[in-house]
Amino acid sequence: MIKIQSCGKKLSSGFPILGRLYSSSKRMKEISDPTKMICKIMSSCPKLGLDTSLDQSGIRVSSDVVEEVLQRFENAGMLTYRFFEWAGKQRNYEHSIRAYHTMIGSLAKIRQYQIMWDLVNSMRSKRMVNVETFCIIMRKYARAHKVEEAVYTFNVMEKYDVPPNLAAFNGLLSALCKSKNVRKAQEIFDNMKDRFVPDSKTYSILLEGWGRDPNLPKAREIFREMVNMGCNPDIVTYGIMVDILCKAGRVDEAVEIVKEMDCTVCRPTLFIYSVLVHTYGIENRIEDAVDTFIEMERNEVKPDVTVYNALISAFCKVNKFQNIYRVLNEMDSKGVMPNSRTCNIILNSLIGCGETDEAFRVFRRMIRICEPDADTYTMMISMFCKRDELEMALKVWKYMRSKRFVPSMHTFSALINGLCEKAEVSQACVLMEEMIEKGIRPPRVTFGKLRQLLIKEGREDTSAGQADFGSLLIF
Repeated sequence: MIKIQSCGKKLSSGFPILGRLYSSSKRMKEISDPTKMICKIMSSCPKLGLDTSLDQSGIRVSSDVVEEVLQRFENAGMLTYRFFEWAGKQRNYEHSIRAYHTMIGSLAKIRQYQIMWDLVNSMRSKRMVNVETFCIIMRKYARAHKVEEAVYTFNVMEKYDVPPNLAAFNGLLSALCKSKNVRKAQEIFDNMKDRFVPDSKTYSILLEGWGRDPNLPKAREIFREMVNMGCNPDIVTYGIMVDILCKAGRVDEAVEIVKEMDCTVCRPTLFIYSVLVHTYGIENRIEDAVDTFIEMERNEVKPDVTVYNALISAFCKVNKFQNIYRVLNEMDSKGVMPNSRTCNIILNSLIGCGETDEAFRVFRRMIRICEPDADTYTMMISMFCKRDELEMALKVWKYMRSKRFVPSMHTFSALINGLCEKAEVSQACVLMEEMIEKGIRPPRVTFGKLRQLLIKEGREDTSAGQADFGSLLIF
């Protein structure tokens, strides 16, 4: 059972999970596991010495090992690319399409577009390029607000012997809509809908795009066009329409659509129920949220972690933490495991209410049953830094590193900012260097804070540091 209990001891009196060491049996297991060994080397070795350390380890790689390492280090920038290159040179190994795709996505995150296209050319030489390759690139360009580059990627597919099809067309529209460029997506759709016959997915993408805009009248127009063109809405389309109406504050109208669905072939899904529960929570209609959850179970729709998270979020909205812990117990009894999102919802609410001691106790309990993500670590480190407990922030960081978790830009920045507040210049500089070495660009504010501290202390290397790091800043 999941039990969230208060602890009478002071936070500083112990941190048993963070201080836990590997047993000798775990060490032997790690050595025999090539993935863990590689992750350990990559977490502790400087980027420039990575090849040598990997060569000396004697590790033999396989497609499964390389794919898993790339997935774990997808946020590590050029460090990940160094491993990718090293793996590609090993005997009896060839990169899989999945490995290429993961690396392409990782490079696009840090805007290393030239290297990204070099990999695409390498894939072409091996006849490995497919529609998904270009869909990944279109998504990454769109997220970086490079709309023209995303459209160019679609238009250049023919040159790579991959004729664009409806899946690619939908991929482009989806990339644009998800990056809040629905007007461009609509323009492309209007110009190309005779070339690619739209299906329900095409209309659902545009419908969701106008919902994000948000533009309810336009969303209704797309829905009507879909029906007029003889393309029947499916369960996904209904789900999107319910979501749009809920976000527009028309939850009662959304409920009418759900009732209408009960009379047709489509029945409400977990997604639809989670949207309704979440929306009721936002509107402080907690009883309606609970009633909807009960109705879902009555209709024999088994709740998953997403619906439970929506219910927990609703209780968080009104600070009903005892109800939250009851939900956690119910999840445990029904075999539904919490995830990092569950943890983050609860932590964010507790921290927002100033219940930081309780947040720390929940953190210690939750990390035993689910893996924290970057947001989890960032919240906890920021919390301790704001509480002027830098030592505890460093312990969370140490625990995170023991789990071979690669910090995100925000996690790095949270601790660097905390170190700067305590004038711990040397440690802050070490983290900044590590951050840049991993190919993660520091935010301008964080860099500026460290630079001002260096100037204040009269460091002679401030100008050199500015020259080295300045080109990497995020504006």
